[in-house]
Amino acid sequence: MKQLIDLSTWNRREHFTFFSGFEEPFWGVVTDVDATQALQRARDLGCSFFQLYLHCTLQAVNQVENLRYRIEEGQVVCYDQIHASPTLGRPDHTFGFGFVPYHPELAAFGEGLRAEIAAVHASQGLRLGPETGRTDVIHFSAMPWLSFTGLTHARAFAHPDSIPKISVGRIRPENGRQLMPVAINVHHGLADGYHVGLFVEALQQALDQA
Repeated sequence: MKQLIDLSTWNRREHFTFFSGFEEPFWGVVTDVDATQALQRARDLGCSFFQLYLHCTLQAVNQVENLRYRIEEGQVVCYDQIHASPTLGRPDHTFGFGFVPYHPELAAFGEGLRAEIAAVHASQGLRLGPETGRTDVIHFSAMPWLSFTGLTHARAFAHPDSIPKISVGRIRPENGRQLMPVAINVHHGLADGYHVGLFVEALQQALDQA
């Protein structure tokens, strides 16, 4: 479900109009989160760390209203719930786009994730389609091969886009902790640094409580 935002009374109407006129309205930041407790929790549960931190990411996104905003046909809508459209790798080192519905329970979420991973492995190409083209998602990617401090995305500026893009990198040990880089890029007409800060705080809490 989604609701239409009344732009005439919205406190971000000028921000939205201003940044929507940019050729590149997205901005982004890279920061670290502490994955120490989450790694141990994944081992205790016998689930993949990927399943755990993707679930934690969706938990955090759904807590921040501004990350549930999307621009559709020039209007701003707010979705009740956001899901994941991750890039999922194959044994031949290609990837396909996936759709994984959010579920508050980690085990139920994992069932959907495993089914989508199996579907990607059994397919070829990018898997473009109605599900992977939904707007009530985050675009998510994992790069466990490197620990990054900056990140850019391929963008077709002529294509309207307002979906947050979140990526994570390889964990690195530091002072007894396991730190994981997280990059988030958002449409500036919909979200500012404050809202990204809320997301990072919520993600850290979810990782610690996982």
